[in-house]
Formats: sequence, structure tokens, C-alpha cells
Amino acid sequence: MPERISFESILKLKRWNTPTVYNGWEAITKHSRDTCFNREPLEDYMPEMGPMAGFAITVVIEPGEKNHPQGNPNAWNEYRRYVASIPGPKIVVVQDLDKPETVGAFWGEVNSSVHRALGCVGTITDGAIRDVDEMKDAGFKALARRFCVGHAWSFPVRWGCEVEAFGCPVKPGQLIHADKHGFMVIPEEDELRLLDAADFLDQNECDTVIAAAKGSTGLSPTEIVEKLEKASARYAERSREHFSKGGEWK
Repeated sequence: MPERISFESILKLKRWNTPTVYNGWEAITKHSRDTCFNREPLEDYMPEMGPMAGFAITVVIEPGEKNHPQGNPNAWNEYRRYVASIPGPKIVVVQDLDKPETVGAFWGEVNSSVHRALGCVGTITDGAIRDVDEMKDAGFKALARRFCVGHAWSFPVRWGCEVEAFGCPVKPGQLIHADKHGFMVIPEEDELRLLDAADFLDQNECDTVIAAAKGSTGLSPTEIVEKLEKASARYAERSREHFSKGGEWK
């Protein structure tokens, strides 16, 4: 089995917002820059909770179909055993087959409390949530499509399979980082270098371009431009030096 990112590194990744993590990722990945994140708008209903990071738990629901509970009456027990079997921290990614309609919420006070007890820190659901204050009290973060007052026939239909949420495919166990900007799914081969890359680029920006921009009081426009040109060149030089061991700086 390939080595995975450590729990300690996941905690450190939570100190950065998702755009910062993306900046680090694009510096090290061989994937296209326009992949691995949500393509459709979504809402962070708990932005005050900050970013979340964890491994994907995947489940498919169809609240508008009342026959699913009869098809597998033991599905909830089987699904919860699947959730419990995966190491945390975990983020539950829900594909709602009723999309674009949203007729029932999979998430509310009860389900978020149950998943929190099983080591899940939050959800990304391409459907609805309700009981948002109670979800916050449970310490369970949610990025979702909308609110919904009812749950209809919310029921786990399939789980532990590849899903799609907000136009982004997600496989079970993939590392996810999410906040009010959206979410990104990290390819497994990029996990181990991600924290260093995000940390370095954030510091590099602060030490070069951002410092030059914020330290320009009293300078003429021409002097500011010259200062920014030098800072940008230094940013690129430091980035090339840092990432030369792992590949070409892009």
C-alpha cells in the first residue's frame, strides 16, 4: 500500500484555506489545473467553522424514491458499519440522484450527530441539509446545495463507490480539503508533498509580492511597478529552487 498523508499533516492543512492548498497542489501535480475541484456553485453553511480536511466517505441517495427502504431494509446498519471501518478524519460526500430537484435532506441533527460519533468532521452533499444550528452544535460542517425542511425518503442507496458532487468525481478514501470557497479532491500521489508545497508558496508570496505591494506607501506608480517586477522575479526564482527536486516549476 502506498504511504498516505499523516493525521498530523491533515491537521496542519486545516490551517490554510482551500485556495492556498490549491496553489500548493498545482505546483506539484501532473494533473490539469482545471480538475479536482467543484465545477458548480455550492454553499458553505458553517463558514465560521473554517476549513475541513479528511478522507472521503461516499454515499448515493435518492430521497424522491420511496421504494429504496424496501429494497434493502438493513441498509442503514450496513452503511454505518462501512463508515465506522474507515480511518478518520472523514468527510462524507453525498451524490443526490434527485438532482436538479431537492426533495429531501439527508442531513439533520440526528444524522450529523451519528456521523460525528463515527469520526466524520463534515459533509459535501449535492443535495440539501436541515437543522443547521443543531448540526453546528454537533461540530459537523456542511457544504450543500440548499436547505430543505423535510427528509422525504433519505436513505443510503449505494456507498463505498465513486460519486459525483457539484461536477467533481470523488473516489472513496481520497483526501479532501474544503471551505467557503469550495472543495478540492487530492490525487493520492500528490498527498505527501501537499503540505510542504502549500506552506512554502504561502510564505513565498508573503515574503515577495505581497510584501512589495503593501510596502509601497509614498512611492510613485513607476517605482511601485519596478518594485513589483523585482518581487515577482524573486518569487519565481525561489519557487523554481524549491520545487526543482520534485519536478519543473510551472
